[in-house]
Amino acid sequence: MLDLIILSLHYFICFLISVAIWRAPKDVDLHSSGTGGAETEPDGLVFIGKEEDIKKSQRITAKVDGREIVVFYHEGKCHALDSRCYHEGGPLCRGEIEDIDGQACIVCPWHKFKITLETGEGLYEGINPLEPSPTPKWQSKGVKQRIHKVTIDNGNVYVSPPDLSVSFDSDYYAEKYKNGGELATGK
Repeated sequence: MLDLIILSLHYFICFLISVAIWRAPKDVDLHSSGTGGAETEPDGLVFIGKEEDIKKSQRITAKVDGREIVVFYHEGKCHALDSRCYHEGGPLCRGEIEDIDGQACIVCPWHKFKITLETGEGLYEGINPLEPSPTPKWQSKGVKQRIHKVTIDNGNVYVSPPDLSVSFDSDYYAEKYKNGGELATGK
């Protein structure tokens, strides 16, 4: 009887693991060192994938110089950002894209922080208490999230390695998860 319980428990655990693997985002692990099939071009650009594939999936997570990034395809354009939110490291690859005041923003799934895809600015809705009848307006916290330059050439998508001479709030979590080995899985 004990053997049957252990065997049943074993199959149940295997089932849970297979469901977790099946539901996980389809990530690509690219290293600019040239290992694992990644190609670093002579001009330093790192090959991320085919434009058609990224258009179909709408987003792809990859590593550039060991740093997790996420590339979004939204309204005809590719945008690349650090994959972890500047606030507390939430996985942006699992966030939803919303239009806020005419700007496409990724919404962090953990705490709903809003980040513009184009500039990496953090947005918040605030009021000016000095106005006679204050109404909430979207305002910028400044650039918080590192963005990465995307280049598309002959249907191939490339990302420039980050310029680390300038610091951004998202750098803390990018560095924290750099050697963790997990691509934005939400842990």
